[in-house]
Amino acid sequence: MKRFLTLALLAAPVTLAAVAPVTPVAAQSAASQLAQVQQHLRAVGTMTANFSQTDRKGQTLSGDLMLKRPGKIRFQYGKGVPMLVVANGKHLTMVDYQVKQVQSWPIGNSPLSVLLNPNQDLARFAKVVGGTDSRVLLVEARDPKRPEFGRITMAFAKVPSAPAGLMLQGWTMVDSQNNRTTVKLSNQRFNVAVADTNFRYDDPRKKR
Repeated sequence: MKRFLTLALLAAPVTLAAVAPVTPVAAQSAASQLAQVQQHLRAVGTMTANFSQTDRKGQTLSGDLMLKRPGKIRFQYGKGVPMLVVANGKHLTMVDYQVKQVQSWPIGNSPLSVLLNPNQDLARFAKVVGGTDSRVLLVEARDPKRPEFGRITMAFAKVPSAPAGLMLQGWTMVDSQNNRTTVKLSNQRFNVAVADTNFRYDDPRKKR
């Protein structure tokens, strides 16, 4: 089950939402809010945080996250979970140390690419969706040409002291089978020193 949870993080399409039913947002307001999200993504070169990841059955794993744009992210799970998810700028990789298995995908094949490439034009594939909490901004992204990659809904809290006035709170991914995985963040720190060595991994398939 732990392995399924981790795979869901890689491949699932996303719909994030700790914030109730989706309602339309005025076009002009939505455009300016999407521009604010784009500004936030470009303003954050690195981020560290704690995360909790919950699958469709309600099972949760937690750990530490490190992000370095463009293209790098690491989900370091807590003790007792022999898994690692890491992106090195080109590929997103899941490492299962228990069975000594490594699986990789191009970053562009994952909804997480929205978070990892700040230079993309969000207006081409993302939209603001409404919620009941005016303090939270929800943005849903999907590639209409590749629906099999799923969708991601990112949640940003409106925090004046955060980059561009937004703080990433987490996201929900929903895959083509409608499986949902939600990631919630806490203790976010922006633009701190993060070494590139954090985005490498020990290959369990190598003989020692």
